[in-house]
Amino acid sequence: MLRVDDLTVRQPATGRTLLSGVSFEVAPGESVAIVGESGSGKSLTVRALLGLLPGGLESHGQVVIDGQRVDDDPRARRRQRGGTVSLLMQDPFTLLNPLRKAGRQIADGLPSGADPKAEVPRLLAEVGLPAEVAERYPFQLSGGMRQRVGLAAALAAAPRVLVADEPTTALDATTQREVLALIRRVQRERDMTFLLITHDLRLAFSMCDRIMVMYAGRVMEVGRAAELREEQHHPYTRALLAAEPPADRRLAVIPSVPGSVPAHDAVADRCGFADRCAHAVAACRVGVPELRSIGAAGVPEARPLDGGRLSACVRAEELPVAPAPPLGVAATPRGAAEPILDIRDLRKTYPGASRPALAGVSLSVAPGEIVAVVGESGSGKTTLARCVTGLERPDSGTVLLDGGDCSDYTRMTRQAVRRARRTAQMIFQDPYSTLNPARTVGATLKEALAADGRPPDVGALLDLVGLDPALAALRPANLSGGERQRVAIARAVAGEPRLLVCDEPVSALDVSVQAQVLTLLAGLRERLSMGMLFITHDLAVVRQLADRLYVLRAGECLESGPVQRVLDAPDHPYTRKLLDSVPDGSSAWPGQSSE
Repeated sequence: MLRVDDLTVRQPATGRTLLSGVSFEVAPGESVAIVGESGSGKSLTVRALLGLLPGGLESHGQVVIDGQRVDDDPRARRRQRGGTVSLLMQDPFTLLNPLRKAGRQIADGLPSGADPKAEVPRLLAEVGLPAEVAERYPFQLSGGMRQRVGLAAALAAAPRVLVADEPTTALDATTQREVLALIRRVQRERDMTFLLITHDLRLAFSMCDRIMVMYAGRVMEVGRAAELREEQHHPYTRALLAAEPPADRRLAVIPSVPGSVPAHDAVADRCGFADRCAHAVAACRVGVPELRSIGAAGVPEARPLDGGRLSACVRAEELPVAPAPPLGVAATPRGAAEPILDIRDLRKTYPGASRPALAGVSLSVAPGEIVAVVGESGSGKTTLARCVTGLERPDSGTVLLDGGDCSDYTRMTRQAVRRARRTAQMIFQDPYSTLNPARTVGATLKEALAADGRPPDVGALLDLVGLDPALAALRPANLSGGERQRVAIARAVAGEPRLLVCDEPVSALDVSVQAQVLTLLAGLRERLSMGMLFITHDLAVVRQLADRLYVLRAGECLESGPVQRVLDAPDHPYTRKLLDSVPDGSSAWPGQSSE
């Protein structure tokens, strides 16, 4: 159904090669995942495949879709987009036009002559939504409902190929599982070819028949999901899988792929992963190996497309499993101490809402303690964080910061507000939207230091979060996602607050960068003795980082206690549901959609 042979993408203005020699094929009805870190070339491969490359880039190589070669025929490729091939994007909010109702956006994709009045309700029903959703705007829908509307729009023209680019990264764990179960059910019922772009290997194992692992613009390893889950032949694949923290046990360290993805230069005559590989030898730095069939050492197959087990590492059969690098700091239990944060019976209902966002929540955070708050979207997690930092005013209840009442910032003196800001700082989910794109990193951090009356030592602050001081001259757009989040953390800790409120700080990052940021936060906790209120939907992250856990649903705290006790022996069925929503890499997950 899809065949790509020797796909290369270049940037002529700079001479950089972003993709080099990418070849693969996908059979009718087959599901294939393209996996790798940010910058590995996953999304770029799909953009080149569909003719959606940004300006300034050019592609070469053969692309065949449904038996028709399209790389040399832009008109044919345009005809197939949305018809033969449909694309489901990552962010369910930005993929929809906020000014148009959901039904009209679904109708846009219908083939000529189709009746929108009949087809739109049918498509909504297929993705498990009632017909009245057609009359709602995207902002009136939850994240899961918006992604279902996006899927309905992608299915409108009855495509034979569905390409999903990180379709659930922005969703909480239970909603992710429901949406993925829905996608798998629809794919099988329609017998569609499915191409999944993801950084999550366990999710790829559960959703797809075959896995293609990419790194720095090249294919590193290809294999059947079941085989690759049991044994990874390329060191990069092993490191990528090890970087995904387990939800069923706490590790002594928080693993990560060492180093970072290099700047794209796939034309270089060397293995791109050599500088990060514990097993690299001199030969890895002087040549780029072809994909080789596993079990046929010494018999290279140049760009084979038969779906067999392949690896680009010439020493694949000889390599032992590399130990996880000791980069993390395991959380340690905290003794009894006066809490730095004490929340008592906090309540908040937004105007026009049918139920409260917070319904009597109480919790505490001791100095140096990491307390996690988990729950689905709409459970009240972010409202709680915003009440703590004064961005929302609760209807009733008390927020004590370092012993001072900070329940209502509008009634506090300027001096008290300043003291509260010094005590608690917040890290938001999206570092790109919270950093001023027009200001350099150095200017942003100088402002944070000056606000706290500290010397403008930006270099020392960047060094604290593991960044090169030279990045101070750059703007956020010139940084990777992980670097931007580290800058956001640096700004938050500039005044050495006693409490750090983290609202989903790693949910948008790939697993390797996530591990690095978690290691950084754990190290800062030890180094600065900060307490942390850690808002997340990822129980695997909670297991590795937090000391205590509160489970929220619909504004109520259903369960709380030490992390190990709550996750190993949960009392509430909702907590067990959250645990079941963590991808386990098996073909039985995520199960069948209940719609």
